[in-house]
Amino acid sequence: MRLFPTGQAAARFAPALKFAAACGLALALAGCNPTMQPRAELPPPPAPTTPTAPTGETIGTGPVRVALIAPLTQGSGPSVVGSSLRNAVDLAVAETGAADITVLVKDDRGSADGARAAAQAAVGEGAELILGPLFAGSVREAGRVARAANRPLIAFSTDASVASRGVYLLSFLVESYVDRIVDFAAQKGKKSIAVLAPENDYGNVATGAVQSAAARVGMRVMAVERYRPGAAGEAIKRVAQVASQIDALFIPDQAEAMGGIGRQLAAAGVDPKKVQVLGTGLWNDARALNVPFLQGAWFAAPENAGFNAFAQRYRAKYNSDPTRIATLAYDATTLAIALARSAGPSKFSDSVLTNPSGFNGADGVFRFKPDGLNERGLSVLQIGSGTTTVISPAPRSFAGAPT
Repeated sequence: MRLFPTGQAAARFAPALKFAAACGLALALAGCNPTMQPRAELPPPPAPTTPTAPTGETIGTGPVRVALIAPLTQGSGPSVVGSSLRNAVDLAVAETGAADITVLVKDDRGSADGARAAAQAAVGEGAELILGPLFAGSVREAGRVARAANRPLIAFSTDASVASRGVYLLSFLVESYVDRIVDFAAQKGKKSIAVLAPENDYGNVATGAVQSAAARVGMRVMAVERYRPGAAGEAIKRVAQVASQIDALFIPDQAEAMGGIGRQLAAAGVDPKKVQVLGTGLWNDARALNVPFLQGAWFAAPENAGFNAFAQRYRAKYNSDPTRIATLAYDATTLAIALARSAGPSKFSDSVLTNPSGFNGADGVFRFKPDGLNERGLSVLQIGSGTTTVISPAPRSFAGAPT
């Protein structure tokens, strides 16, 4: 039985076939590996009931029902982010999966209550897999509904606390960024590091992650300085006092904040030619790339080629630019299509979704851990002349079990 189109059809569907083929390869490897121990499955689902007719928008006409929960509206109007997620799903289905799945589109209105209601509707309408929601509170509520119905959920929140067995995060997690950049810095001989981080949730997670990563690679943490967003002056002065004792400085702040922080660091005497500046994927933004202090800085991020190709196709279809996280919805949908097509009755089971070989998407390789978190193949980019250069390519496959 042929699972993928050939000839002219293959050329037309080429953007998504790489993903589907990689999924098939991963599944085949899992089935052939005699040393792999089977993972515990989710509990058997309750006795089947007749799904109700879909309400609202549907995408595709396939026999397998998958739901998208996204903030299509927020406040009194439509949401740009929600629309971008919805369009990415539509693009994935149009490219390869219109006959494989039907996507039930549900608006959670950006609220936890809305997400709970959307998940209940999706389960009642026969969704075998839920994609989304985006916000942490919404994921918690939708996840409760999904777990009660033994339906897996692939969400887009960056809050690792909402992940659990059966509730998987496909998002770009700060922990992954930190592990990659600290590992690379250690490989390049960096021995001591200071942390300059905002007092917010992102900064809290990043600070904890860099301390753990530094301990793992034997790097000394010489200072951890925190600041209220927009008021980094005193913390920068304290970092400057240890500048002669460090060879790396990690700053997990937003792109728009880095201009002011860079000017203050330079004024305090911190020399980025002597202290290697490190960051996260938040810096993959023109507002950071053009900051004079960050020229030569390193940060971890997915390689840009996959997103750029996706964005070109997105613009051609919708005459607008996608948000950066639109590839999460695209990759989740393309994964659902590939599994619906090739993985049989257990297509969305825990053992399939946590396959250690992982999957390949627009943002590179990724795999889900049994605890709901993910690992991604990230590159290390260096900022220079307002652009980036890949100085350590992203891996194309995973070796060993998830860490």
